[in-house]
Amino acid sequence: MNVNTYKNFNYVPYRAILAGGLVCVLAGGASGQVPAPAPVPHRDGVDRGTLMSEGFRLGYRIEGEGPNALVVGSAVYYPRVFSAGLRKHLRLAFLDHRGFAPPPGDVELSAFALEKIVGDMERARQALGLGRIVVIGHSGHAYMALAYAKAHPEHVSHVVMIGISPNLSAAGGAAAERHWRESASPERKAALEASMRRSPDSVLAALPPGERFIRGYLREGPRTWYDFRFDGTPLWAGVEVNARMMDHVWGVVFRDIDITQGLDAFDRPVLLALGRYDFTVAPPSSWDPIRPRIRDLTLRVFERSGHVPPLEEPDLFDAELLRWLASRP
Repeated sequence: MNVNTYKNFNYVPYRAILAGGLVCVLAGGASGQVPAPAPVPHRDGVDRGTLMSEGFRLGYRIEGEGPNALVVGSAVYYPRVFSAGLRKHLRLAFLDHRGFAPPPGDVELSAFALEKIVGDMERARQALGLGRIVVIGHSGHAYMALAYAKAHPEHVSHVVMIGISPNLSAAGGAAAERHWRESASPERKAALEASMRRSPDSVLAALPPGERFIRGYLREGPRTWYDFRFDGTPLWAGVEVNARMMDHVWGVVFRDIDITQGLDAFDRPVLLALGRYDFTVAPPSSWDPIRPRIRDLTLRVFERSGHVPPLEEPDLFDAELLRWLASRP
């Protein structure tokens, strides 16, 4: 999710995202894990179900053919982002993290630590029998994908990071604002002003936290999409948001994250896919100090995309991704 979602309605103090099926229990450690039986495809060819982890009900959805790819984020939102064509080449396993699951009561913030999310991903990989995976993360979920690959490189073939800057620090937010100020067209800026008028802070403040998060994200559409008139509302239908988790992880954990930690020993290939018109995070140049630290990095800027190249330029994104995967078997 993008950093600007939070900037206008006091989630954080800096400027800045299943029905039916089998159930298995994921305890805090491997010794407490109860493996799930092999998923049985539904009539639509989709494997779907729920994994319980420390009281959090994490939905998953698996579809497609080919090598397994784990997409961390929302198992409702992200199947709408990646193309049907990509499913002919990759078996995509979409997994909720704890920010897209109702909390099991009043949990401590430690329940949302990055290590917890990485642990959920690994136990889900085991329970779903995914074997070696391509791990994919969009926006802040890109940090989750990279953290997982660092923790479990033996289970990862490739890392795909989409629409993200090296961190969500105040400096990064300032760089994003400068990019917006200097590069956005007058029409795009006017569209954002109109969106802010339609959903002012006073209206958002009266909404339940999860709905407030989604509405706040949607009103940033002119910053988010290449087509600044695009309405992303249908993408969020049926998505449940744990706003407390998002507040903490995006506002604190990712604000202070240092992705260079562990890179000296990290050798998995990384594809970084960025949109030229993504005004939600710092521009591609923000990666310049980090690029030499990643041993095998391919950076691809999509010229007719904003924050979500897989949805905005699906044919080109798929072609670039598949070509890159083939070049690094």
